[in-house]
Amino acid sequence: MDLFADQKIQPLAERMRPQSLDDLIGQEHLVGEQGILRSMIRAGAVPSMILWGPPGVGKTTLANIIAHQVKATFFTLSAISSGVKEVREVISRAKGLSRTILFIDEIHRFSKSQQDALLAAVEKGTITLIGATTENPSFEVNAALLSRCQVYTLKGLQEEDLKRLVRKVLKEDVRLRERAIEVEEYGALFKISGGDARKLLNLLELVADSLKDPAVITDAAVTLIAQQKVAVYDKSGEQHYDIISAFIKSIRGSDPNAAVYYLARMLEGGEDVKFIARRLLIAASEDIGNANPTALVIATNCFQAVAVIGYPEAEIILSQCATYLACSPKSNASYMAIKDARRLVKETGDLPVPMHLRNAPTRLMKDQGYGAGYKYAHDYDQNFVKQEFLPDGVANTKLYDPGHNARENEMRKRLQALWKEKYGY
Repeated sequence: MDLFADQKIQPLAERMRPQSLDDLIGQEHLVGEQGILRSMIRAGAVPSMILWGPPGVGKTTLANIIAHQVKATFFTLSAISSGVKEVREVISRAKGLSRTILFIDEIHRFSKSQQDALLAAVEKGTITLIGATTENPSFEVNAALLSRCQVYTLKGLQEEDLKRLVRKVLKEDVRLRERAIEVEEYGALFKISGGDARKLLNLLELVADSLKDPAVITDAAVTLIAQQKVAVYDKSGEQHYDIISAFIKSIRGSDPNAAVYYLARMLEGGEDVKFIARRLLIAASEDIGNANPTALVIATNCFQAVAVIGYPEAEIILSQCATYLACSPKSNASYMAIKDARRLVKETGDLPVPMHLRNAPTRLMKDQGYGAGYKYAHDYDQNFVKQEFLPDGVANTKLYDPGHNARENEMRKRLQALWKEKYGY
């Protein structure tokens, strides 16, 4: 058994990490024979880049392969445990090297100042940056750094990719190939791993090590062992979307208990706190709106606060915001209004703005009737005067119908007093 002593300390996913593009499963659009990254590697012209994709699809592996193929010195940092000091140390060392690739895992967790520390070195070519992120770079990487990098999207692995991976591992891994392991069912392996190759392989090894030979891997066996030893939450797979959906629907349904429960599920699974805060911002407007305008203020402050505070203290702020939104009166009137308005615009096209509402900055435009007949509302009683604001063809169309709650009932009464004859509020 001494032969395998070094391998045993490494998880299966690490032992089977691909060493070349040909070994990489999936991502044909990037590394296939016609893939853009393969072409760049062949030419030796690799730009700074952001690899964006779900966990366990090969971002770190691809960075390692690129560095090896172009014969670059390879440094790796994790945004969770590294900061500006570590970045500057790598940049300083890179100045004495011919070619350096700096790989930063979870680059979306770097603050703006940490990302700014990379700018000059990337601009001058002192380092080639490869950043990996599971979050949309448009939101999580500052514009200056993003403009200096190419963004390549890695796709989630399909079931056939995962089956190929399992078969390859059982055939090639030194520890597993000597055993009589048969995979009879794949469903539970795929469901729990959620398309994450790293999680799949480590789950496969866990299950195989828990079974006696001849080991037959079934859905029942995987589920039983996983329930005992694996936390089931996948930030990229189906459960990610199921949990966030349940979270938002609990808030919409005014159930703070369920809302905070699903919040805890996400936090325990390592979900990005800014992703949760963004969804709270949307819910504050879509599901509460003018029934309680303060909800949007609370959600905005929540997003700003968690971005500054970070995990774990951010959980307190998220809990406060989630329970506040869940307890607020609800209205989707604003949401429905913009949906109806956009539908109307698509149906009616670019209707001309009424002449009395047009701006008239020049004498010629005034002579042509621009602005003629416009009535300035503040010159009239109650700061209101009846005039038409919609274009001909859609005049008198009611798009906003206030919700039935205390605040919007006040709006309804005011609109009814002003526009009863026109809109029928």
